[in-house]
Amino acid sequence: MTENIIQGKKKPSKWSMVGKDASSMPLKDIDLSHPGIWQANEYLPFLARLRKEDPVHYCENSAVGSYWSVTKYKDIMEVDTSPQIYSSEPTIGMVDTFEEFSFPAFISMDPPKHDEQRKVVQGVVAPANLKNLEGLIRQRVCNILDSLPLEEEFDWVNRVSIELTTQMLATLFDFPFEDRYKLTRWSDVATAIPGHGVINSIEERWESMEECLAYFTRLWNERINKEPGNDLVSMLAHGESTRNMPPTEFLGNIILLIVGGNDTTRNSISGGVLALNEFPDEYEKLRQDPSLVKNMISEIIRWQTPLAHMRRTAKTDAVLGGKQIKAGDKVVMWYASGNRDEEVIDRPDVFWIDRPNVRQHLSFGFGLHRCMGNRLAEMQLSILWEEIMQRFHKVEIVGDVERVYSSFVKGYTRMPVVLHPK
Repeated sequence: MTENIIQGKKKPSKWSMVGKDASSMPLKDIDLSHPGIWQANEYLPFLARLRKEDPVHYCENSAVGSYWSVTKYKDIMEVDTSPQIYSSEPTIGMVDTFEEFSFPAFISMDPPKHDEQRKVVQGVVAPANLKNLEGLIRQRVCNILDSLPLEEEFDWVNRVSIELTTQMLATLFDFPFEDRYKLTRWSDVATAIPGHGVINSIEERWESMEECLAYFTRLWNERINKEPGNDLVSMLAHGESTRNMPPTEFLGNIILLIVGGNDTTRNSISGGVLALNEFPDEYEKLRQDPSLVKNMISEIIRWQTPLAHMRRTAKTDAVLGGKQIKAGDKVVMWYASGNRDEEVIDRPDVFWIDRPNVRQHLSFGFGLHRCMGNRLAEMQLSILWEEIMQRFHKVEIVGDVERVYSSFVKGYTRMPVVLHPK
């Protein structure tokens, strides 16, 4: 598949790796940051070569500037658990600053401010609240699955993955349910690259973000004058370290919570269907023993790795994997590579639903920035697959799967399927 086809006859970027031979091209020219190889599903050979030949790899020239790629599990862990050396400020994205789009959020902060702001919203995914949400999630899953056509093609991404996660987001924010698709739109716009299907321009992104800020400011103003509630807007409005945030920081944290609650779960829901179609013996194993669902969920999240990377910035000179990192250097942890590291993960390219030590994956990150909503994501996926297995013999992919144009969000825009009943 060429990038011309993928991008609708656009001229390929000069930075693109699409169609290049990862095994023979000069090592120094490998650039994982360009979205093309991720959308074309051609990234794995590049990751494998870097793990083998240059696990801490310096890319001097790319569209996002120079950066280090960290591709081995143990090196990623070292970076992720050393915030005193590798800072999350000014951003966890590859670009130092989008002059058109840059908002502070606690994921891009170091302690103590990070810890103070994260603590404000962490209660929404506390064990007691998750227990309260379980029945609601199951009811919604059943309603969604029971509304789907049998033996007739439809788009799984739109009808299931987006629908379930958007309903969940509306609940977490206590967001007007009839407007819930705005949340999906804002999430997609926030992470999209202009000109590749979601938005056409920087101006269009700004318009959407201003709409988001205005909508959530109205909700904030309503809730600041009420007793503290158990939703994310109320938590931010009443939190000691968040109630006086400037508008840009409020928007940054709202976008963080929308994207965090949306992309990971949504793309793992689709990724699980793809994995079971690519490994039919594992699908049969699941039919024979549906109790494997919970173990399988962690394997789906490892195999999919819904966020391909996170970036840090070196605070001081450091040595990583024998390489000299300079203060100010961009250091990118490729979770999608660490989750395929042969030295740590047995048979890493195999989707293996009863894998031992299955929670060993890197998809949620480690250390102080470990994904706050990991248990909620796992619960939604578990309930979904429990209910799928009760209803359907197979969710069969019947056409080409279309992927997101991004080296950050590793996900799907379309997945044509047919449901076969039991």
